[in-house]
Amino acid sequence: MGIFEKMAAEGHEQLILSYDENSNLKALVAIHDSTLGSALGGCRMWPYETEEEAIDDVLRLSFGMTAKSAITRCNHGGGKTLLWGDPETDKTEAYLRAFGRFIEGLKGRVITGTDMGTSFDDFVTVGQETDWLVGLPEYAGGSGNTSVTTAFGVLQGIRAGVRQVFGSDNLADKTVAVQGVGKVGIRLVEHLIDAGCKVIVTDIDENVVQETKQRFPVEAVTPDAIYDVDCDVFAPCAMGGVLNEDSIERLKCRVIAGAANNQLSHPDIGRKLDEKGILFAPDYIVNAGGLIQVADELEGFNWDRAMKKTGDLYDLLLGCFEVAEKENIPPFEAADRIVADRIQKLGRISRIYLPEKS
Repeated sequence: MGIFEKMAAEGHEQLILSYDENSNLKALVAIHDSTLGSALGGCRMWPYETEEEAIDDVLRLSFGMTAKSAITRCNHGGGKTLLWGDPETDKTEAYLRAFGRFIEGLKGRVITGTDMGTSFDDFVTVGQETDWLVGLPEYAGGSGNTSVTTAFGVLQGIRAGVRQVFGSDNLADKTVAVQGVGKVGIRLVEHLIDAGCKVIVTDIDENVVQETKQRFPVEAVTPDAIYDVDCDVFAPCAMGGVLNEDSIERLKCRVIAGAANNQLSHPDIGRKLDEKGILFAPDYIVNAGGLIQVADELEGFNWDRAMKKTGDLYDLLLGCFEVAEKENIPPFEAADRIVADRIQKLGRISRIYLPEKS
């Protein structure tokens, strides 16, 4: 499938590329839908094997941001920024500032911040060239670490899923398998331990696993073995696409709720999970805490307000599950319908004529 065919398939508006020979910057911005406002989404850096892989990822991630903004009533469109490179070796001041010039040239059509492979310090440097950033550290005028709100939101997703399946959101006797204990996963583990859960973890970085075991009373398994763990909840908190034909046949859980984006490798996987009696809590609701935080930052950040909105993800998910039951469809399809309905209705409002100010 060609690039324009891929964009047409999901309704993307723009794919914008930037290359700077001096710094070896290779940057991609995908804008999926700007009906509700400027495209808001983080900046991921990853050493993709091919151009096609990078393009597929930025398109897929931007689609998810549209849904995340719409369903949480953040008045922004969906976009994603991608730096094609090795986050350990390719970043230089020139690289980051060239990226900042690229974002500044889009004049607010895209607003971005940290994501996998990028850090606060990186964006302080990027901010020397553009103001269209969110999620900066507090000392640089931002709202701080978005992993705090994201992990809190994932906890609400797990509670809602457990209530839907088991009739109570009490986590004290539940076993949770956490795939990935990075910035968000480690905070989620802390929440789960505090709630009285038995927690089993894995990560591709063995050092991170050992650090987690030193901090918390958790069990650890190898990355591949996490799919075979007998648990109540499986929480994917690493890369996307982990729910596929092979992995879902190995799962021994009743609920899936985690921080990773685009967990379903294909929509059919979501339908098969539903048929197997496994509740899949839509990932773009469960992991929306970080988006809620940075969107609030654009309004004049208030920590209590951001945490309140993140806590409301619990009720949002229960409402989604209710629609799914009523319509006899999987929860992810119910969420997609809610998203499409809001974009369609609010998009029509923009047709109402407003006279120009004199």
